[in-house]
Amino acid sequence: MKITTTKDQLLPALLQAGSIVERRQTLPILANILVKVNRGIMTLVSTDLELEVKTRVEVHSEEDMDFTVPACKITDICKALNDGSNITLDVSGDKVVLRSGRGRYTLSTLPAADYPDMEISVATQQFSISQGKLKQLLEKTAFAMAQQDVRYYLNGMLFEGRPGMLRTVATDGHRLALCETDLEGTSELDLQAMVPRKAVIELNRLLDSGKDAPPVELQFSSSFMKVEFPNGSFATKLIDGRYPDYAKVIPTANTQDLLADRDQLKQALTRTAILSNEKFRGVRFKTQPGLLNLMAHNPEHEEAEEELEVDFNGEEMTIGFNVSYLLDVLGVLEEERVRMGLIDPSSSCVITSENSDNARYVVMPMRI
Repeated sequence: MKITTTKDQLLPALLQAGSIVERRQTLPILANILVKVNRGIMTLVSTDLELEVKTRVEVHSEEDMDFTVPACKITDICKALNDGSNITLDVSGDKVVLRSGRGRYTLSTLPAADYPDMEISVATQQFSISQGKLKQLLEKTAFAMAQQDVRYYLNGMLFEGRPGMLRTVATDGHRLALCETDLEGTSELDLQAMVPRKAVIELNRLLDSGKDAPPVELQFSSSFMKVEFPNGSFATKLIDGRYPDYAKVIPTANTQDLLADRDQLKQALTRTAILSNEKFRGVRFKTQPGLLNLMAHNPEHEEAEEELEVDFNGEEMTIGFNVSYLLDVLGVLEEERVRMGLIDPSSSCVITSENSDNARYVVMPMRI
């Protein structure tokens, strides 16, 4: 049973499907990719029992067949081949032989019948969205997700949908990131789903932000999210639980707005952070009309101080922040100027772009 293809066709599909495969697995078959060939279409399937990636590619094959092959090994072999190389896969018994040029590589297989099926439930809500919009929603909020927090519902991202709008929210308990975008044709959308951290990272990797990228379809059921691409799909289990009422932590009181050049503020914070406490990463903000002073010190009695010209007409205030949280926010905002809404030294700060609040960030203060 032979399959004929090229490196240019096979390698991108292997990289997509193999992105969730870990080199060390508790179940040996999870280190493999399931290969299904049907009427000249090869479908590659990978899973870690929480996520599933499928991708399709056209090949030449005279027979239909199913088998599994070690994901990392076949991907590494294809990477090492010359560009444009022809590839033949010859499947016989429990072996598959990959031939290209004068090279011959024999890999062990495992039975396709033993490969686990995620059994994704039927979607109750679905809608289309451009890949660029979805990728932007993920990239502008993913950094605020918690990592291995005992509050398991924080180790992921909230997808919240309402008629005409899709929003993503992430928080680790010290900061919060929120981004939203318009959706067409979603007059009955009512969605709240928590997507695990690994799924967010892998989905973001699969999305194409190019203007010519075709839209994708998001499908949600009570326990799964599935994303349909033109040449495959991505599916994940959802986190079971209830997300915190994030609206309560977004300050609604009147704020004193500080407007600053994003790049200048980012560079000043980066320099000041060098002499901050390596464990707590604290930087002190001291505001006065037209000026912002940044100060940091560490246990070695070293100090850093920067002064920036800003637009600020509020009261003088001294407030501390974790500089890493601020740099994360400034790294995803795109406008030239940012707005920081300050209330008092014990209240959280809201950060947005100067002329848009589609993306909002809340950072809690810290004592320094």
